[in-house]
Amino acid sequence: MAPLQLEAPSSSQARQKLEGLLNKNMRIRMTDGRTLVGLFLCTDRDCNVILGSAQEFLKSSDMFSQGEPRVLGLAMIPGHHVVSIEVEADTLADAQCFRGSH
Repeated sequence: MAPLQLEAPSSSQARQKLEGLLNKNMRIRMTDGRTLVGLFLCTDRDCNVILGSAQEFLKSSDMFSQGEPRVLGLAMIPGHHVVSIEVEADTLADAQCFRGSH
């Protein structure tokens, strides 16, 4: 009897999932405490991420004083600085659709 092997999703499945996220608003938290929010435009095999219409939010010691975001426009986030990535759902239907596709 062959041992049971867990298979990672095929590259075509992973690619389809990434393509489904194109032009969605993403919130990326970085190692230095900054958060960038913008449209997911592309990534590469090193997990570098390109955001369009990006805004930068600085880490604040006071939870209520987020301050004004800084407009960056097109931004590249090196993969080794990414702590977390979240999809910002435009509507409740988008959030449920994304959650159900795992």
